[in-house]
Amino acid sequence: MTERILELNGTIAEESWFDDDVTPQLFKDELNSGTGDITVWINSPGGDCVAAAQIYNMLSNYKGKVTVKIDGIAASAASVIAMAGDTVLVSPVSMLMIHNPATIAWGDHAEMQKAIDMLSEVKESIINAYVLKTGLSRPKLSHLMDAETWMDANKAVELGFADEIMARAKAEPEKEPEEGEGDTDGEEKKLPPPASSMLYSRRAVTNALLNKMAAKYGGEKPKADIQAQAKIPAADTETGRSVDALMERLNLLKR
Repeated sequence: MTERILELNGTIAEESWFDDDVTPQLFKDELNSGTGDITVWINSPGGDCVAAAQIYNMLSNYKGKVTVKIDGIAASAASVIAMAGDTVLVSPVSMLMIHNPATIAWGDHAEMQKAIDMLSEVKESIINAYVLKTGLSRPKLSHLMDAETWMDANKAVELGFADEIMARAKAEPEKEPEEGEGDTDGEEKKLPPPASSMLYSRRAVTNALLNKMAAKYGGEKPKADIQAQAKIPAADTETGRSVDALMERLNLLKR
């Protein structure tokens, strides 16, 4: 039986207003339109985490083998869906991103606390999917989500979010095996292990900048020296903040 191909392109949503979103119902109809093994190509910035959870469960419970191929980006909620693949392959030029869930809330402090508690529980449910695929610890995954982490193909494989990097299917001229060489028909070519990988963390970049500022302005310096470096008029320093107060603020931002 020929393997079926499904494509998950665009934003993930409970309902599609302009027929350009991927909804659980649309995906379910396509998934159940046949049987056998499937390959799901993903290129999505994410979207509704509840809708993504429904699609994740559909793929997890599918009877045939599920191969996920990330050919562009699998970000946010789309990264959760990718974890449902029995095998997850990433293109050498693809990206995968994980971060904390977000919402919009309105009301008094009690309503705000409800929203905070809800987001905390949603995050734990997302971590469940990442743990099953990667084997990483919950604190490690929570930290990666807090930092809004972007991974290239090599880093995705290194951390366990993907199994392999897709190789280019390139035809090669046939040649006769030299004497002493065995028959290599049917052997799968494997990519060499990656020499380097890239992981981008928004929080890490912010902290690096704050550390540089602290290193430059954090020491005890004469008032005139501080004014000269910052090019602040003397009149403004009378009502400005002290260096110690600024340093305390920087340390709070880094947490």
